[in-house]
Amino acid sequence: MKADDERTPRFGLRSFRAKFVLVVGGAVLFDLLLSGGLALWNVQKLSRDATSEVGEGLTTANQEYIRSYAASTALSVDLLLDRVHGDVKALAGVLQAQIDDPGRQQQVGATLSQEAPGSAKVVYDARGDWAQNLPGAPSVVSVWGYLLGADHSPLPGVQREIEDSTVLDLVAPTLMASGASKLQMYYIGPKERPIFRTVPYTDQAQTFDRLYPGHNKAEFWEFFFPGIYGSWQQWARDSASRPVADDITQTAPYTDAITGKLIVSFFHPLWTRDRTGIAGTAGADITLDQLAEVVERVKIAGTGFGFLTMSTGNVVAINPWGQAIIGLTASSDAGTQGVTGLERSLRGSTQPAIASLPLDQNNDGVIQHIMLDDKGERVPYIVVLKRLKPTNLWSSGPIKSEMMSVGIVVPEREIYASLFAAQKSISRATNRILLFQIAAIAVSLLIVFAAVLGISKRITAGLRALASAAQRLQSKDYSVRVNIPTRDEVGAAGIAFNRMAEQISFHTENLEQLVDERTRELGDANQEISALNEKLQDENVRLGAELAVARQIQMMVLPKQIELEAIPGLEIAAYMRPADEVGGDYYDVLQNGPRVKIGIGDVTGHGLESGVLMLMVQSVARALQETNEGDPHQFLDRLNRAIYKNIERTNSGKHLSLAFLDFEDERVTLSGQHEDVLVVRADGAVERIDTIDLGLPVGLENDISKFIATRDILFGSGDVIVLHTDGVTEAEDQDKTLFGFERLCRSAQKRHGGSAEEIKTGIIDDLMAHIGIQKIHDDITLVIIRHT
Repeated sequence: MKADDERTPRFGLRSFRAKFVLVVGGAVLFDLLLSGGLALWNVQKLSRDATSEVGEGLTTANQEYIRSYAASTALSVDLLLDRVHGDVKALAGVLQAQIDDPGRQQQVGATLSQEAPGSAKVVYDARGDWAQNLPGAPSVVSVWGYLLGADHSPLPGVQREIEDSTVLDLVAPTLMASGASKLQMYYIGPKERPIFRTVPYTDQAQTFDRLYPGHNKAEFWEFFFPGIYGSWQQWARDSASRPVADDITQTAPYTDAITGKLIVSFFHPLWTRDRTGIAGTAGADITLDQLAEVVERVKIAGTGFGFLTMSTGNVVAINPWGQAIIGLTASSDAGTQGVTGLERSLRGSTQPAIASLPLDQNNDGVIQHIMLDDKGERVPYIVVLKRLKPTNLWSSGPIKSEMMSVGIVVPEREIYASLFAAQKSISRATNRILLFQIAAIAVSLLIVFAAVLGISKRITAGLRALASAAQRLQSKDYSVRVNIPTRDEVGAAGIAFNRMAEQISFHTENLEQLVDERTRELGDANQEISALNEKLQDENVRLGAELAVARQIQMMVLPKQIELEAIPGLEIAAYMRPADEVGGDYYDVLQNGPRVKIGIGDVTGHGLESGVLMLMVQSVARALQETNEGDPHQFLDRLNRAIYKNIERTNSGKHLSLAFLDFEDERVTLSGQHEDVLVVRADGAVERIDTIDLGLPVGLENDISKFIATRDILFGSGDVIVLHTDGVTEAEDQDKTLFGFERLCRSAQKRHGGSAEEIKTGIIDDLMAHIGIQKIHDDITLVIIRHT
């Protein structure tokens, strides 16, 4: 028997050790491969899911950023144009008031002609066959040859036109120094007497001769602006024939006859007293550089740029780099008649994707992906077009509606740089985890096989070793093994014991290793999440900056102190404090001649969307006031229609309470539904006027005319009117007690003998003392009007 044992291989295929190694090693190998394979699959799935989610989030954020950038740039251009419109309308308002009062017009013209004869006396130029005043006057006035008599002096009607237009010397210099930056402001006479008076003084007629030969023998309007005068005459017959409901006409870019620069002109026709004909026009010019500056300062990503285009595709403004990228070529539209324009059309681009770019309204704010050729390489770009407000445009022929667009162009590789970096980082992290996992499996296999071989040598231990090992195992010593040399039942027990101990040891060690690996994976994932959080914080900072810009724009359109001080008979003091960066309260003071309109309103909610609606109301109210709409009922009805249509377009669901006070000839007319109006009489008596029956919230219905009513208020010397929003009366202290209308009455009554500024300051001091350290939850607006 002993001889047989010696002949039997110690590690043959039939030996227990071999079977033990094969069975245990195979089971462990299968377990490692299965668990390792599942771990690798989970890591790859996690990487794919993370890449997809990060990609979608960054793509959405980048696209919203581009849309927001395009919208803010379009708003900047609109604001620039609105400021020029406001200056032209202010000049037109003065000139129209002169036309409507011939006696005053003649008196003012005669007085100015006597005080400053250089503005009314012209000298004939034989070489040019025109007459022009000499340098030294605030304005230059040119009289064309066909407006001169046989003695080379202006015809009588033309001379009166020269004298009547000298009022431009008083108004235009002030407007030139304020508001939007302008190249020049001017007055052009009617078709029968088209004298040309411009501020500041330039060699006007001399430059016309150089740039437009033959103009002096032709009718002025049809030579330079064919079709524009006929359109205005049609407007006089039918105001509904205007393409856009505004009297301002904007020209396409052309070469200025005086400075030689590319300019855009803004005309406001002046009407005869009976409003059936044209009495001339007020105008202003801005250089194309001023429009281009807004667009050319666009800087998005590394090489992104902007452009301003007309609906025909003619690009008005773009920087040289952008012009080369999108393949534009520029040419002058020089004809034998009319002003010289600029032609630089998208339709003529050398880039097919640009030439076929859709410019219709359906693509407003839509992200468009195009491919552009860059030195033989096809490069993907993103294009966003944002339309501006519509305007009346003259290019050649009748006036038509025009809606320009701001375009933003940026390479995809730059705008998605953060996305590509995040995806690359996730890929590198995934590869590291996979390598570590594979290395761990390989090391585990080596350890397991080495352990199995070592344990197999100890399977022949005796019962004592088995008992001792069992006690040690009970004491959680999982490294104990028994060596039983026999092949009987004790050997079988030892084998079972060692197998059990080995499995316990393996799973304990493997579990700790898996926990360590999972901990490292979670640490890497946590670092990536921290990086993404930092990017989100940067985005929040950027959005906060944009809200600050929007708040600054909102505060810029509020009435200036110099405007309030210029109103005769009234002291006006106002205070506005938004609850957020951008508020939804509205107030404005609009003066047109002797008529003063004071408005106050409160948009539902607050924040950026409410602030934009407030700006809409301010713009529409200003436009209506400038059109001499003196009927409070019609004024509020037309304003509501305009605002309702804008709200319907934006789907904002906003509306606002709005009331107006019309002051003229010491008579105050109240219209519109808002908070109660407080009147403090000169003797200290207090009156509370309810506005609930004077209107309906603006923007809620398209037609509120049947709800609008007016109420006349006696407003004598020393009387005070207090207008406010609910942010004043509903302000809370620490105990949730409202400031209330009664406190407002007491505060105003206590200071009724002071100035408007003193009353305002006192009420605000009382209000802030009531609020204390509580958060202000609503916008606060207060307007004090005192009859001097």
